[in-house]
Amino acid sequence: MPRDGLLSTLPRFYPLAAAPRESRAMLAYDPTLAWAALLLLATGLVMVYSASIATAEASAYTGYRPWYFLARHALFIAAGLAAGLIAFQVPVRAWRALAPYLFVAGAALLIVVLVPGVGRAINGSKRWLTLGVVNVQPSEFMKLFVVFYASSYAVRRAAFLHAEQPLKQTLLRGFLPLLAVMIAIGALLLHEPDFGACVVIVAIAFGILFLGGLDWRLLMGLGVLLPIALWVLIRMAPYRLQRFTGFLDPWADAYGKGYQLSHSLIAFGRGEWFGVGLGASVEKLLYLPEAHTDFLLAVIAEELGFAGVIAVIALFAWLLVRAYAIGRQAARLERPFAALLAHGIGIWLGIQAFINIGVNMGVLPTKGLTLPLLSFGGSGIVANCVAIAILLRVDYENRRLLRGFTV
Repeated sequence: MPRDGLLSTLPRFYPLAAAPRESRAMLAYDPTLAWAALLLLATGLVMVYSASIATAEASAYTGYRPWYFLARHALFIAAGLAAGLIAFQVPVRAWRALAPYLFVAGAALLIVVLVPGVGRAINGSKRWLTLGVVNVQPSEFMKLFVVFYASSYAVRRAAFLHAEQPLKQTLLRGFLPLLAVMIAIGALLLHEPDFGACVVIVAIAFGILFLGGLDWRLLMGLGVLLPIALWVLIRMAPYRLQRFTGFLDPWADAYGKGYQLSHSLIAFGRGEWFGVGLGASVEKLLYLPEAHTDFLLAVIAEELGFAGVIAVIALFAWLLVRAYAIGRQAARLERPFAALLAHGIGIWLGIQAFINIGVNMGVLPTKGLTLPLLSFGGSGIVANCVAIAILLRVDYENRRLLRGFTV
């Protein structure tokens, strides 16, 4: 692995001093990270069941069985844990070699979703492929594939990213190739449409470039252009503009475009400090749409109150802290791909959780994004579990190196 390029830019973010030996480094992996993820999965299982009972009982699709979503979500978690165990066995160097192929495969699936008669449309969005008894959402896996690809790209093009190079060379050979690829992926996602996934993927890609040492002049340009591009995309689609204006004052049209958000805010208000009690939510009784998916946090707020919401946020905050620490340690050990991979996973989970929480609380417009590791959805749960397993793998390899072993 070349020691110039990315490594020469790392001191701005990662001190390259020798990593001190910690007692925790003697363990095979970070148990607190694993337990935080497992607690989020367990909380999601309980709350998905609570939030979905009324929906399941009222729908002929579920056979009027109140435990329908609970059973499916339990299977999704089991599949995610199994996939995570398999992913943990794969060395980080293998993920780096596979990164371009996984990215191409993900892009191909995004194209297949748009083929008439192949992709399945739900609520006006064509985001799913039907595989027997389950629906696969390629955009959820594409988030992980973008983490792989952007991390690999930043390492390969490290010599063309930092400010020591002429700006024209940095722009043409370092920045524009990834920008063109992200525009193509974003266009596919917007055709589904899946604006939320597009925002998350763009944030992942350019967040990794930032950590990889992208020239600050280009970062400033991005800081100006991205908000303008997002506003243009919002204005191009009437439904996006309605969502954007509707969240500013949901009570102005509480029975129309502000209906979902107004009921989410009612759920937050009813929960107060400690909630109305597990299972006692009123909003989940067919008042709050998508209570077990996009707006699961609103049910958590109503039933478990402010304390429950803070507990969920604290678990996510710990995941992000550990992702940053694991990535920083990998950088100290001169493992730039592993460092960017860990931070990319942190960016993904952090940005998506932040947007979902903001939407539920009415500080961001509705995006159609689920809460990672908690909300109902097989593709999301499996992708999230694999991401956590890869983060644990980076930590595992860091600890082996600290103990003098090879990886």
